[in-house]
Amino acid sequence: MSKSLRNRALAAAALAAAVLPAVATPATAAPAGGKSVVVLGDSFSANGDIAAALENASPNAKPDCSHSPTSWPTQLAGKLGLEGTADFADLSCRGASLVSGPGFTLAHQARNADADGAFGPATRTVLIQSGLNDTWGENSVRLRQTLLNCVLDIVRGCGPEAAAEGRATDWRGITGQQYADRIRPVVEYVRYYAPNARIVLVGYPEMNRPGQQQWCIDVLGIGSIVQTRAGSAIELWDRIDAAQRAAAQQLGLEFFDAKAVTAGHGLCSPEPWLAGILDPRSELMGTPVHPSAHGDGVVAGALQRMIAG
Repeated sequence: MSKSLRNRALAAAALAAAVLPAVATPATAAPAGGKSVVVLGDSFSANGDIAAALENASPNAKPDCSHSPTSWPTQLAGKLGLEGTADFADLSCRGASLVSGPGFTLAHQARNADADGAFGPATRTVLIQSGLNDTWGENSVRLRQTLLNCVLDIVRGCGPEAAAEGRATDWRGITGQQYADRIRPVVEYVRYYAPNARIVLVGYPEMNRPGQQQWCIDVLGIGSIVQTRAGSAIELWDRIDAAQRAAAQQLGLEFFDAKAVTAGHGLCSPEPWLAGILDPRSELMGTPVHPSAHGDGVVAGALQRMIAG
């Protein structure tokens, strides 16, 4: 093995030791060139249909890194003229998190990208959309539990107190410093091996308009489930957004404001760009609370302009 490949393998081992001590180092190192655009993210990046989401929700489900043909990374690749080429890498996976697991973490994704030859001097842009699936603060409640066991709890609701009661993700523990600490090893790794790349934290789309305390899930196009006390879920989205912005500033990264480009089209809006439950108004077979094809297209178009600018 050459000295440069040996150094790269050692760096991969260092990344694993920092965040993934139980995962072995890849046997082969990535080529030096790199891919033009690399995406690391969770289900808001990979997206998919409701059947895939239900399968992924199983406690014993394996990491699912398949990608919807209408996800924003797939649409972005098409807009950049990179769809189907070796110059675009989408490593997003449903259930992925920054560090919490049990699915792929950001370090897993970065190391898989590197093994695929994604990082190098030719890499122009690395897009990261992650954080909602992590545990924060004093409990271990994840997003799926927050939505199913708290937002849909008609009796107790999902007000701000739900986090302290252990029924919702503990949004009180989400800070810019915490977010920055969780992504720093991967950021430093990417900066070393893709020194010419812009690293962009991609925010999440608008769920609720500012000040709103309701959470709506449209069902079958004929009505909605409305949780009038959804403070914990709403606070989770708001705190993640603020933490991403603060972490980007601390680490010298760029932030893409997906909330701004999807404003006015969240849950409870007359024209939601988020899927309900088998709702033909937005995305009939889409994963509930995830972007519709149109919403992802808007995000992809705005990212294309950002990258080209």
